[in-house]
Amino acid sequence: MPSSKRELARIERRLITTLTEACETAKGEIKGFSWLTHTANLNALAETLKVTWVFETLTDQRLAQTTARARIYDLTTLAFNEANIDLSASEHSVYFDSEEECQRTHGGNWQKRLARSRATKGE
Repeated sequence: MPSSKRELARIERRLITTLTEACETAKGEIKGFSWLTHTANLNALAETLKVTWVFETLTDQRLAQTTARARIYDLTTLAFNEANIDLSASEHSVYFDSEEECQRTHGGNWQKRLARSRATKGE
């Protein structure tokens, strides 16, 4: 993995662009899907890249996990490929969450929820 700050910034910009495209596509295709975000240590991208797909309700989230999981993995893998990141979407890199659960457990504070989520997954 390139280690220069400039190259890491390029990778991050490409990833943001391709994940934004995946997000916009999913909004039109997947019921209840709202937005996505990612976290990563760019110096250890393959080991740390996590994409969280956020749904309006827990019911929407659960439905997507059963009926749209393959499509979400496809969109995520496509985004990785278009960003020139050699990684396939998997249980390790794709997470599902909902606005409803964030509101219930973290008072709607996504920054806190995502930080806690990373900590409990051993990062």
